[in-house]
Amino acid sequence: MHLKQIEYFIHVAELGSFSKAAVVLDVAQPALSRQVRALETELREVLLLRNGRGVTLTDAGRRLLEHGHGILQLVAAAHYDLGARRDEAVGHIVVGLPPSLARRLTLPLIETFRAELPKARIAIIEGFSAHIGEWLCSGRVDLGLVYNPEPLAAIEITPVLVERLCLIGARSAAPQATVALKDLPRYPLVMPQRGHVFRKLMESQAALAGVKLNVCWEVSSVPAILDLVGGGHGYAALTESAIRAAGNRDQLSATPISEPEITSTLCLAQPAQKRRTALAKRTAAVLTQLARAL
Repeated sequence: MHLKQIEYFIHVAELGSFSKAAVVLDVAQPALSRQVRALETELREVLLLRNGRGVTLTDAGRRLLEHGHGILQLVAAAHYDLGARRDEAVGHIVVGLPPSLARRLTLPLIETFRAELPKARIAIIEGFSAHIGEWLCSGRVDLGLVYNPEPLAAIEITPVLVERLCLIGARSAAPQATVALKDLPRYPLVMPQRGHVFRKLMESQAALAGVKLNVCWEVSSVPAILDLVGGGHGYAALTESAIRAAGNRDQLSATPISEPEITSTLCLAQPAQKRRTALAKRTAAVLTQLARAL
């Protein structure tokens, strides 16, 4: 096995697509496919099942993915030890981003690494804040942006941005002024399943106010929620930054929720006990700068 093959395999597995991985890695898709097939041949195992929508992991692929993260972390540690005296940002880092931000931050992150951190590589994983917190504890990601994280001894949290929650609706049907929390039952809501950070925030505030939310659809994908909202199938309770990344943002309008105003805090999260490499520090600074620029 070659390290490059393992890195390519991890990108394809995490992104679920050869085409997406080829863009992130900046390699031709046929070359990427050849490297992964060579890895399968070397191991005498099928690692990925190809289908029309992308790829899924086999049992052997899942086992290799677990080993692969550890291998690349060891390589990154070796790079750090050899380059620490020069304080170089070298090695490999994995960043977790929530769906409401991933689309807007991925491109500038990749561009920054290519321009300013040529000796480093970055992998970006999209997931809800609760999942990113779990990945930080397990070592699957090195740092991430999360909304309203639960306090955990294993994770160090730095607030980055405070945003207010809005009632998001189709532009033709959205309220013109602010919407009081007590009036939200009038609006059929499209919300993520229970456990999602925005759902928990809205339900806890509604419970304190004695308000029962009118949840008509449960959808786990933020882009899909915004597609439904734009199509007139209900309203969403999200931040304004969420609709700025939507493909149908011209169809949407955001009305602040008031009485009380509900805010969400975006935080930079990192493992508390893990040594901060030069690459981790530089990546954290870039993430913070990009998030605040929203």
